[in-house]
Amino acid sequence: MKLRNWPVCSLVTVLALCVCPVHEQRAYALALPADTDFASPEEEAEYFAGLSPRNQEEAYRYETCFLPEEDLPGQPYVGDTMPYYEDGTYYIYYLKEGGDSYRHSIYLASTEDFVTYTEYDDPVIESGSNDVQDAWVGTGSVVKVQDDYYFFYTGHDSSGVSEYGEAIMAAKGSSLTEFEKCAGWLIAPDESLGQKTDFRDPQAYYDEETDTITLTVTASQDHVARILKYTLDGNLENIRYDGIIFTDPTGDFWNLECSDTFRMGDTYYLTYSGQDDTLWYAASDSPYGPYGEARRLDGKLFYAAKHVEGPDGTYMVGWARRSESPTTTREVSAWGGNLAVQELVRKDNGELVLAPVEAVAEQFAEALSPAIGTDTLNLEAGTDLSYADAFTTYESFMLKGSFSFTGEGSFGLAFDFKGEPEKYKMISLDPQEDVIRLLFGGGGTQITETEAPLEAGTSYSFTYIQEGSVGIFYLDDLASLTVRLYGVTGKSILLFAEDNSVSFTELREMIR
Repeated sequence: MKLRNWPVCSLVTVLALCVCPVHEQRAYALALPADTDFASPEEEAEYFAGLSPRNQEEAYRYETCFLPEEDLPGQPYVGDTMPYYEDGTYYIYYLKEGGDSYRHSIYLASTEDFVTYTEYDDPVIESGSNDVQDAWVGTGSVVKVQDDYYFFYTGHDSSGVSEYGEAIMAAKGSSLTEFEKCAGWLIAPDESLGQKTDFRDPQAYYDEETDTITLTVTASQDHVARILKYTLDGNLENIRYDGIIFTDPTGDFWNLECSDTFRMGDTYYLTYSGQDDTLWYAASDSPYGPYGEARRLDGKLFYAAKHVEGPDGTYMVGWARRSESPTTTREVSAWGGNLAVQELVRKDNGELVLAPVEAVAEQFAEALSPAIGTDTLNLEAGTDLSYADAFTTYESFMLKGSFSFTGEGSFGLAFDFKGEPEKYKMISLDPQEDVIRLLFGGGGTQITETEAPLEAGTSYSFTYIQEGSVGIFYLDDLASLTVRLYGVTGKSILLFAEDNSVSFTELREMIR
């Protein structure tokens, strides 16, 4: 088992903890050799169950839900992602939060399968000093133009030294790992926007036939969130502002972050993350609108995702939100977190849905016996919650099963937290409201939700995958909900129902 590296300055603390009964639990975690392998799943569960939520988080071996290595005191996190595919490799550029990253510099991790990642130590685009336009670096994208690569990114100046609070900047490279900033080049907010501070997240596309680059940019006009379009020549000259292609239909957001446009089948799609909200998409018959009704994908814990296409499918690459403290039971709202990737599926009616990445699901090949001793369970529940112990939470695992119901009450998965039902963390399906929710405090605190149409008497299948504290629940072909569950590893997963009759079938748990 690979544990986090502890700084030399912690040695005295570790020695003290090992002889102090009050800290016996923490000492046990630190005393394990770095290459420890558990003899059985039961031993793994016992180990993690003895740790605090914080110590569980420090012990996890994040692989699929990539997390940067700790390079300075304090764990760094993945922020907005900028995926690019070429020759069998997915290059995942991201704003690095914390660690050795200076003001959200852009770093890189690569993968061939979304299962394991190679982390690059040095920044690809580094933020500048206080007196430059890119004193802070913001989200962008990579595009190949003939034999060169261009990295368009946001230059953010919060000091007021520059005329613009935000502008679009560029860097050029002959490879996908090294870029040199294009000195003096930028795109400033168009005067028609009436503001100079909100202008970000360039997404670039190259047309070889016309040798032109199209950029979509998010900005506001008249205090309403918009997405804009620009066109420029392949040599970055002759910049033309083409106007607004999309306006926030809800009026609720001051920014539509990390927009992206792409084609699937015969439909063109626009995706974006409403500021501090969720991932949205809208469809069109034309490359850049007009667009139809905007709809949500997933909940608030899967953020800033952009698409990337490979030979096996199309994927949304974003980050799974975290809490500032693993011990909190009231919110999951901190910026940045773990890398999260989901496959994007286009249904026959043109709607989009997120699904497990096939290579990720295929890792889980070792089947475990359900705690209930059978793969079938019927729960008859009145107004009080009914529970049945069904599975165990491991460091990494997958659950699958099917269900049908006859009533209107909620049901789903409850994760033991501190052994008290009023503290359970729950993935709750609510057929009356047609939603899936993440609830803390035994159902008393809602963290996030996503739409999910549910009909009594219909059979549904589900998949749930968790690594560390990051989980994604899939109502297959219908909906997904990304969750963050601190402090539950090694403990029971219960099936629950309230005011409903639910039949669970084909229940199984797998580990890798």
